[in-house]
Amino acid sequence: MPKFNDLDLTWENWKKYENILTDSLWIINERDKSWKHSNFYHGNFIPQIPNQLIQRYTKKWEYVLDFFLWSSTTAIECEKLERNIIWVDIKEELISRARELITSEKIKKEFILGNSASKLTANRIKTYLTLQNKKSVDLILLHPPYFDIIKFSDKKQDLSNAWNLNEFLKMFNKVLQNSFDLLKSGWYVWIIIWDKYHNSEWIPLGFHCMAEAQKVWFKLKSIIVKNMEWNRWKAWSWWIWRYRALS
Repeated sequence: MPKFNDLDLTWENWKKYENILTDSLWIINERDKSWKHSNFYHGNFIPQIPNQLIQRYTKKWEYVLDFFLWSSTTAIECEKLERNIIWVDIKEELISRARELITSEKIKKEFILGNSASKLTANRIKTYLTLQNKKSVDLILLHPPYFDIIKFSDKKQDLSNAWNLNEFLKMFNKVLQNSFDLLKSGWYVWIIIWDKYHNSEWIPLGFHCMAEAQKVWFKLKSIIVKNMEWNRWKAWSWWIWRYRALS
């Protein structure tokens, strides 16, 4: 059996997993809107991303930690794929919504209202894991705010309220430190983030965040680019951006 997942990779069966993406470019036609998913929160990522990562890097009943709950996208996929999950978010209304949304009795669920960059939050997760006879989680997904592109809340500890890029990266570095302390040794954390374009300059948030992860002793294993055709944002502005590029 594979080390990180429960896929059947015997000679007779391994080719059947055509739905699992293994290239460095993921071309996705449209957002998965099935089951409990909804695009009610601006900036939430598409469900296909956590679905792919959970299948590749966990087994059933293992623990997934999501430090940025947002609209419960990861939580919904964990419920669907039968993975235990720990959620963290600084907005109480999103925690409350997740409690109402994720109702399966098959998986274990822990909702934590708190700051993902705080050691207090990390210690609360450690306490919960101890009660579950676990020392660490098996996969961490990090989908932080895209710096100040979208304001997430008015809270000071919110990464989208950082004064500048350096402050944003310092705050995110603390989330990465918590991740390193909570993740099973040798296992995976994934950072999902857009880049930013500001004052005629491209700001590669993805590369900056990966550099911060390497400062916290994570090793870079892969970079994946996602292209989603004709989503709502592209449908409104595709021709404008094409004209700007040509001009």
